[in-house]
Amino acid sequence: MNVLTDFFRLLREMLDFPLLTIGEFKLTLWSFLYLFIFTVLLFYLTALFRRWLLNRLLVKTNMTLAARQTFGSLLRYFVVSVGLLIIIQTAGIDLTTLNVLAGAIGLGVGFGLQNIANNFISGIIILFERPIKIGDRIEVGDVEGDVVHIGARSTTIVTNDNIAMVVPNSKFISEDVINWSYTDSNVRFKIPISVAYGSDVRLVEKLLLEVARENPDVLEDRAPAVRLLKFGDNGLHFELRAWTKTLTHTKGVLISSLNFAILEKFNQYNIEIPYPQRDVHIRSGHLEMQARKDTPTT
Repeated sequence: MNVLTDFFRLLREMLDFPLLTIGEFKLTLWSFLYLFIFTVLLFYLTALFRRWLLNRLLVKTNMTLAARQTFGSLLRYFVVSVGLLIIIQTAGIDLTTLNVLAGAIGLGVGFGLQNIANNFISGIIILFERPIKIGDRIEVGDVEGDVVHIGARSTTIVTNDNIAMVVPNSKFISEDVINWSYTDSNVRFKIPISVAYGSDVRLVEKLLLEVARENPDVLEDRAPAVRLLKFGDNGLHFELRAWTKTLTHTKGVLISSLNFAILEKFNQYNIEIPYPQRDVHIRSGHLEMQARKDTPTT
């Protein structure tokens, strides 16, 4: 036992030479290794603790998945902050002597690390205000998908193609975000339809409502509606408005199935879907026609 104690004392003496000196503060190799090892352990253990908290303890409560994720992340940030302070103090480093180093770090954050700091603060804001949460269907920029993870720096979104998009948290604060399930999962989709002039508009309205009611993914308690929007250049522009709860995350499936059914109904009742038309008027005058040399004459 004495031999082991002497060995560790000798090892510390060998590693106890300064790497950095700022005023009275000295960072030795021993202190650096101490900080590195215990900081890695702190992050690893807090990650295990958060996973156990979410999957074992909080899952037994009535909290939603998003609320559990938010609580677990905030608790981990708090434990990491307190743990880092304890590790620094037990390493023999006096925080009051690090004013110059803190100023240098602050300068670095202001210039080189401002994006990282911005994303981290944005992540904290997202966890507190919860404009988005785990499981939400959102659109931000050109990215559309389901939120599966909200981290300290970025948020992971999985698209319908099963592609994970890692989006910096600052985008959710500085840009417009469309949240399809912010209040509830009921969403209304609008399907534009055009019919030719001369069509029976009341029959068109009836057929569109039939198509919506016959679709199993259209809600019955929120009745679909048809609107005649305008008289276009080539036809009458209608809009079918239908509510759904099951296909919120795959709106293309609902729109496609409704369009197929609309086309079949219109073909059944001989309702014409117009195509772009233009009338060409030739003003009266003298037109000269010349035959090309390579054109045979009759």
